Amino acid sequence: MEKIYDIKERSYQFGIKVIKLVKYIPRNPASHVIVNQLIRAAMSIGANIVEGNAASSKKDFINFYNHALKSAVETKYWLRSLVDSGLIAISRVKYLLDEVDELSRILGSIVSKSRKS
Repeated sequence: MEKIYDIKERSYQFGIKVIKLVKYIPRNPASHVIVNQLIRAAMSIGANIVEGNAASSKKDFINFYNHALKSAVETKYWLRSLVDSGLIAISRVKYLLDEVDELSRILGSIVSKSRKS
């Protein structure tokens, strides 16, 4: 699979992959809560990047990208919760955990460099 380097498109595709993942999760009250939080957090990554790109100031840009970073960290939490609770096998989410780690590193670097400049 070809690597996407545009952070906006990459985060969007990540969110779509998370949405597609949920069909493999058994339905029960606990999974319902986790799935809702997971989708909200995963889609929030890209939404905040889009808003950051339209920001009217450098401060707003940094705030939106920082929020995208926080959403990535939260997404990892929910993905790990699914695995650790036995709702889904690690093999189904490993690629998403790897991708959210990479997105987090990229976003962290963007936030850090933006604050310095």
